[in-house]
Amino acid sequence: MPIKSLANAKQRLSEALERGSRSSLVQAMFSDVLGALRRTEAVDAIAVVTDDVVAESLARGDGVAVLPDGREAGQSEATEVGIEYAREHGFERVLLVPGDTPLIDPVELEELLMRCERDHLGVGIVPDRHGTGTNALVIAPPGAFPPSFGPNSLDRHVEIARGRDVVHRVESVPSLALDIDTPGDLTALWARVDSSRRGAQRTRGALAQLDRSGIRAAITVEA
Repeated sequence: MPIKSLANAKQRLSEALERGSRSSLVQAMFSDVLGALRRTEAVDAIAVVTDDVVAESLARGDGVAVLPDGREAGQSEATEVGIEYAREHGFERVLLVPGDTPLIDPVELEELLMRCERDHLGVGIVPDRHGTGTNALVIAPPGAFPPSFGPNSLDRHVEIARGRDVVHRVESVPSLALDIDTPGDLTALWARVDSSRRGAQRTRGALAQLDRSGIRAAITVEA
């Protein structure tokens, strides 16, 4: 899981949230994703790629390996650090997930990993809610497929898999579909949280604080 600086994260939310609010929300989402990964039985180890001291402290407190992101060049480059770690330590496959998908469900992760293993996929590609981006990759073995995150990455990942003759499939995982980058994403997250009491407890707390500050109403009106 790659994590940029918590203090400067989510610049596209800057029109809706002050820096401190953004940092608190990102930290809460990161903690919820970490917690979900720790509760996923098929996940044998977790590695966080970051140079952020707060993220490092949170990760180490959960018994997670912290890998320095010396380049800070982007999500794809950061995940390559994690992939190399998995290769060096003899893991059979790697799951790449972002830290801003707080609704992530351990049961759905288990099912995703089971399907990919059962069907001998070289790469499982999990789309975002818009059907254009990629919110997770399952790669087996580590290093067999180069991640290329960013705009329109879903089609790009499919084309890379086809070009390399890698057995692949686009995998729908509802709890991984919503990542938080824009005020519209934040509004969608609030709606999802309102409709269910399950999961994302730290993120719920951060959202409740934003709600009490009147930020939710302002975002809804602007949206």
